[in-house]
Amino acid sequence: MPKGVAVAPDGQHAYVANAGSNNVSVIARATNTVAATVTVGLKPSGFAVTPDGTQVYVTNSSGGTVSVIDTSTNAVAATIPVGVGPIGVAFSLDGKHAYVANGGSGDVSVIRTAQQKVVATVAVGTNPFGVGIMP
Repeated sequence: MPKGVAVAPDGQHAYVANAGSNNVSVIARATNTVAATVTVGLKPSGFAVTPDGTQVYVTNSSGGTVSVIDTSTNAVAATIPVGVGPIGVAFSLDGKHAYVANGGSGDVSVIRTAQQKVVATVAVGTNPFGVGIMP
């Protein structure tokens, strides 16, 4: 069951979270073929590509984690524990932080991307779903 599509900044690849099979399909846009399939955590739901295109952060809604895919190898480089039921994720404009909406725990995890770890948790209320960043 595909959950959405994110496109790399260079436009060469698209990433599709497959919640039913716990993986992400990497689509080569020039040929519209699957270039790779990356196994991630339980029920991947939301994802975002870093501003520089080097990583994809995938929220695993049934696992309480974020899988970090290295786009040069199409492999999971890290798994970061976050709150309960993570859904949405977005990056700061400079790419130094990722913000993850945890629907089950009513908070947002702030990840420092250089260390790939949660540096803050902000209570926001019931069932946060999406995250948006404005310049």
